[in-house]
Amino acid sequence: MDVVIAGGHGQIALRLSTLLTGQGHTVRSLFRNPDHREDVAATGATPVVADLEEVGAEELATHLSGADAVVFAAGAGPDSGAARKETVDRDGATLLADAAAAAGVRRYVLISSTGVDAEPDPERGEVWAAYIRAKKAAEEAIRADRRLDATILRPGRLTDGPGTGRVTLAPPPVEYGEVTRDDSAAAVAALLTAPGTAGTTLELRAGDTELGDAVAALG
Repeated sequence: MDVVIAGGHGQIALRLSTLLTGQGHTVRSLFRNPDHREDVAATGATPVVADLEEVGAEELATHLSGADAVVFAAGAGPDSGAARKETVDRDGATLLADAAAAAGVRRYVLISSTGVDAEPDPERGEVWAAYIRAKKAAEEAIRADRRLDATILRPGRLTDGPGTGRVTLAPPPVEYGEVTRDDSAAAVAALLTAPGTAGTTLELRAGDTELGDAVAALG
């Protein structure tokens, strides 16, 4: 499989690239900062500098040519302001969808966030609220895009501990909880080759079910 990852220098994305290339897949990884080229190349992916806030869908589509699937793993980051939640977390996801459609790529996995179905907690501030609203808007746009065979994945609170390979993976609602970045990357890799999950929105947590069995149970 030939996979293009947008947001390729993110913590889940780097793990995903390493996992996919280790499984024999071809990966092209898109990121905006040229200084990150070596980090991305170390995963086995082909590094591609492409800023989702600057590039157009037509140009972005050239980087997707021949791909079997795309993954949206981009995010504005915790230190960004509210405006970039919209331009990256929301608009970047729809830009990738437009580029995928232009390149003839239907399979799309969107890494979203748990909690988007509820109103943001005002005590967490406006930037957090903007993030949740941007993720929700991205989900709604991707879910409604008939050009795509899309799966939306909502990891819980992310941790850096080693992956266990055992998860809870189910449609919402699912009780709030943690999941490792390792297991999140592994879940994305598994979902990419599970076309029966297209059209679903899935919550991901640490759990008791082996990942392969959890994905197989979804159909």
